[in-house]
Amino acid sequence: MRPSEIAAIIRLELALDLRQRAAWAGLLLYSVGACYIGFLALRSGTTTPVWNALLWIILLFAAFNTLTRAFQREDAGRQLYLHTLADPRSVVIARTLYSMGLMLALALVTVAVYVLLLGDHALREADVALFLLTVALGGTGFAAVLTLISAIAARAGNGVGLTAVLGLPLVLPLLLSALRASKLALDGIGLNVTGTYLLWLLLIDALTVALAYLLFPYLWRD
Repeated sequence: MRPSEIAAIIRLELALDLRQRAAWAGLLLYSVGACYIGFLALRSGTTTPVWNALLWIILLFAAFNTLTRAFQREDAGRQLYLHTLADPRSVVIARTLYSMGLMLALALVTVAVYVLLLGDHALREADVALFLLTVALGGTGFAAVLTLISAIAARAGNGVGLTAVLGLPLVLPLLLSALRASKLALDGIGLNVTGTYLLWLLLIDALTVALAYLLFPYLWRD
């Protein structure tokens, strides 16, 4: 694994996405549309737990829509060509980092639109920095888990369907921790309590990246 390979693959992924601007527009439209539907459903007002839960539901399905394609848009010929150019560990680390960055940007945009439409009443007594940190760790955790699952599903030959089946159970512990941490942050509870859940989110992120690093070469070889 070489940093130059990782940087080159990240640039390749960005170039491919820039050529498919309709896909980016579709992702943004999904997030904005989901936030607007939440606004229509809850325009009469909502409690902080409901506000928090709806946000994470939107982020979860946005992650599935965004990240299940990480290993799905290449045919066998392009995969073989990439195999001759780069180390498999460089490929999986680069795509995981790219997916994390993409999901982080999408999560922050979604939060901004969500607050704009549904109001900031849940943030008035919140520790906003801790809340945004929780969103960042939760979003990047979704990216890490779903990128690994996408790689497994692509090699099994049943990409999107298998990703959904395998991904949801594996994402649930991460989602529950993120829900709890963000609720504590919205209640204004400091790092001394919320830090336990944030550390758990960070450990899940690190463990998933480590598993991808160790397991992907065997998937790639097959």
